[in-house]
Amino acid sequence: MEKTADLTAVQRTIIDTLHQEVSSLNQSDCPEVRVPFPVFFTMGVVSLAENLLVVVAVIWNRNLHSPMYCFICSLAAFNTIASLTKTWENLMIAFADVGQLTKEGSSETKLDDVMDSLLCMSFVGSIFSFLAIAMDRYITIFHALRYHNIMTMRRTGAILGVIWTTCSVSAVLMVRFFEFSFIMILFVVFFIVSLVIICFLYGYMFMLAHIHTRRIVALRAGGGGKCHPQWRWGGNARGALTLTILFGVFLVCWAPFFLHLIIIMLCPMNPYCECYRSLFQLHVVLLMSHALLDPAIYAFRSAELRHTFRKMLCS
Repeated sequence: MEKTADLTAVQRTIIDTLHQEVSSLNQSDCPEVRVPFPVFFTMGVVSLAENLLVVVAVIWNRNLHSPMYCFICSLAAFNTIASLTKTWENLMIAFADVGQLTKEGSSETKLDDVMDSLLCMSFVGSIFSFLAIAMDRYITIFHALRYHNIMTMRRTGAILGVIWTTCSVSAVLMVRFFEFSFIMILFVVFFIVSLVIICFLYGYMFMLAHIHTRRIVALRAGGGGKCHPQWRWGGNARGALTLTILFGVFLVCWAPFFLHLIIIMLCPMNPYCECYRSLFQLHVVLLMSHALLDPAIYAFRSAELRHTFRKMLCS
């Protein structure tokens, strides 16, 4: 019995030593970067106001009742949900820090799940909105004569209904089963596949745009001299460029967060990975910057939206 007790004590000592070694390996010289609460709150409020302004502008101006602006309005609505959710979450954290709210209660846990679901819905909705906008631009540029027969407002409404239903259901399922590694992997794979599809679509679009531009120049040089097709092509190409800028901003703002998820899956025990994970709050700032920058790009690139904003603000 004494030998067994001594052996058990030795085993416990070995286990404690291994735990200490693992914890020392996990320790990193990189302290966690903290972003002040006023920064989060200010970004959330400003982005919320901006995206609401875009939604109201599209609804208010009948000239903007077209499929492309409906998809842009949908994107702004998803950004509004993300901004509202992050502002709400930051307020809850602030109340919890001053002791006015507990973090372990069942109601707080359910509320946290709701906010996570809304954030997931905003992300998936942004991806689907970019896909819908890219397809709309493709049809506008390369099937201009048939555009109004292909992209009717009824068809646009059906597409938006499918997008919002799919995003709502998938967001709830992701948050409900996120503890399973399969869901996290599926989340990352969805992000990567969507990026590949959108990049291919935009690359193909601009490759064909270059070919069409060369043909237009050749026709004008040959005496065609028609400026209207070139003007129409220039406007469509400008719209495609605007949406490419929006997609680039989305990629820059969301990619670090997904790299964070990949690192959690691949190297949870590595101190170098821990250095990257210490920047998590900066990644959240980038996520919020996406909802902050999108409306500024709309206003800067779209003359119709700028005109609508001026009329609304003056009224």
